[in-house]
Amino acid sequence: MNKAYKTNSALRRFIMTLIFLTVAAMMVSACGQEEVSDGSGKLKITTTTGMIADIAQQVGGEFVEVSGLMGAGIDPHLYKASQGDVSKLDNADLIFYNGLHLEGKMGELFEKLEKRKPTIAISKYLKEDQLHSAPGQGAGMHDPHIWFNVKLWISATEVVRDTLVEKDPTHADDYKEHAAAYIKQLEELDTYAKEQIALLPEANRILVTAHDAFGYFGEAYGLTVTGLQGMNTMSEYGSKDVSKLRDYLVEKKIKAVFIESSVPKKSIESVIEGAKSLGHEVVIGGELYSDAMGDAGTVEGTYIGMVKHNVDTIVAALK
Repeated sequence: MNKAYKTNSALRRFIMTLIFLTVAAMMVSACGQEEVSDGSGKLKITTTTGMIADIAQQVGGEFVEVSGLMGAGIDPHLYKASQGDVSKLDNADLIFYNGLHLEGKMGELFEKLEKRKPTIAISKYLKEDQLHSAPGQGAGMHDPHIWFNVKLWISATEVVRDTLVEKDPTHADDYKEHAAAYIKQLEELDTYAKEQIALLPEANRILVTAHDAFGYFGEAYGLTVTGLQGMNTMSEYGSKDVSKLRDYLVEKKIKAVFIESSVPKKSIESVIEGAKSLGHEVVIGGELYSDAMGDAGTVEGTYIGMVKHNVDTIVAALK
């Protein structure tokens, strides 16, 4: 009887040890991956602009839940985070923002958040020689409108891909596959933009807009670009700026200028009226998407659709 007791006791210790080792192994395995903030199994991602939200959704696919703070027609230069936005940022597993001071009023908030969770600027892979300086914005400041060069946006896609792979290694192969497919589409878009702009006579390749957001676009696709306002819409423009741009339109015999979905069109209308007073007729060639995409659910509500719309609108007006 005593021998049987000892045998059963040893068996119980063996079983308990086995259970302990199994649980410990499961805990170690779980610790090897980042946990998400809810029970859905999806990474909760919050982004600033819609363009970045589009990358996150394209790369993350069914494994992520993406929330963008800035919708159609929203100017990120002037944007102030609401209490609801702060809640979305607090509850996110990952945060992506543009950087380069695009979201100027949210800089301090990002500094606080990055101490607690991955808070990533999608511009972080870009080198100094890939960036434009920002005259009048302070020493060391750069033009933040990097999405207008599709090649630079491919770099942003790689930042999102690498961050997701690190955060959620279980689905690393999926993220890499999604990113590769999306980058292929972006490379095709880059080729499309070059081919379409090349259809314009060289003398017509002058793009005049409400604010100076299209510098990267002009450099990448062969356009001379100028805007009434500076790169940052927080900067003021005055009568001298209007007069200077008016005279430029007359001198270059420019027939069409463009408004932007996220900038009030009254600014560019004053230039048109000024040119008309000098006997030079200028029309609005169309509305471009600059700092925000189109409405959700539309073609222009995607990054690729937005860029194609801009290219087609510019070419149609300047032919």
